[in-house]
Amino acid sequence: MNKQTPRVFIAATRQNEGKTTTSLGLTSVLLDHYPRIGYIKPVGQRFVEVDEQKIDEDIILMDRVYHLQCPLLDMSPIAIEPDFTRRYLQASNYEALAEKINKAFDRVAWEKDFVLCEGSGHAGVGSVFDLSNARVAKLLNAKVVIVTQGGIGKPIDEVCLNHALFEKEGVEVVGVILNKVLPEKLEFINEFARKGLRRQGLELLGVLPHQPILSSPTLDVIREELPAEPMNDSRQGGNLVEEVVVGAMSVQQALRFFRRGVLVIVPGDREDIVLAAATTLFGRGTDGLAGIVLTDGQRPSPSVMRVIDALPFPVLLAQQDSYRVASRVHNLTVKTRPSDTAKIDVIRDLIARYVELPRLLKSL
Repeated sequence: MNKQTPRVFIAATRQNEGKTTTSLGLTSVLLDHYPRIGYIKPVGQRFVEVDEQKIDEDIILMDRVYHLQCPLLDMSPIAIEPDFTRRYLQASNYEALAEKINKAFDRVAWEKDFVLCEGSGHAGVGSVFDLSNARVAKLLNAKVVIVTQGGIGKPIDEVCLNHALFEKEGVEVVGVILNKVLPEKLEFINEFARKGLRRQGLELLGVLPHQPILSSPTLDVIREELPAEPMNDSRQGGNLVEEVVVGAMSVQQALRFFRRGVLVIVPGDREDIVLAAATTLFGRGTDGLAGIVLTDGQRPSPSVMRVIDALPFPVLLAQQDSYRVASRVHNLTVKTRPSDTAKIDVIRDLIARYVELPRLLKSL
């Protein structure tokens, strides 16, 4: 296996802590030092079909943003399908899986100056089929950066728990990045988290302030996740949802929420609210609502549909009731997509400004 090409393994203390955000931003700043970068996510859990192959969705993101010139199948060698664990426990094939990861890494690293490796969840994820993140980092002969949530006590406790498993596998953790820290607490967290981590023999490499845009879904994402039917031909599917309002109120009360970034969820028979939105926001273009979701599968009357057709923002129709729609939107895991150019620009800037890249590179 290739042991010469520099590499780093991005891990986390749990899912959705910011591994992909960190990987996306790090790749951007690393390109200033290493012109040819490879990327691999050895074990993936969320995948899409590409040419009849299962490819982790984060691979698609990285490849489309940076055009890394790596074979997609090698960037995503193992996809955890629903029955993967059962099949593994029935007939263990660890050696074959380990060899598949190593060969995939060799092909990704071919003629590259640096390889960025991304894990999946906390250090123990994958242990049930003998490919925990700690074990995979060991296979790849990679040092580790752990990404965790903002704070002091709980994040450091969780980092130490994960650090112990990496140490057990003989893997070095070179530093920690704290993500989603409230901007007003940035200096405080930076000072005391650094002290707390050093007491555990770990370095703080960066503290990233919380950016609401990164956790805000677009109307296109909500449409796909519900799923919902488009009721008009709006081209503003990329509108960000910053606030959700359930229209269980009078029209006069609803008027207070008609502003940019708001998603209104309302039963399909509340035509009064739809008409009020149309009247109030007429001519405001992209400064209007993020969108409207009509619920209960109730289609508006033909006269109201003509009004909806003229609205600039998306109007969607969902089959579930308003409570279930609001709950699904609230619980939505927001993943960055290749089309989210504004989010990607924010991520690049975050990593460039707040991660101590020279210290990271020196540790590798």
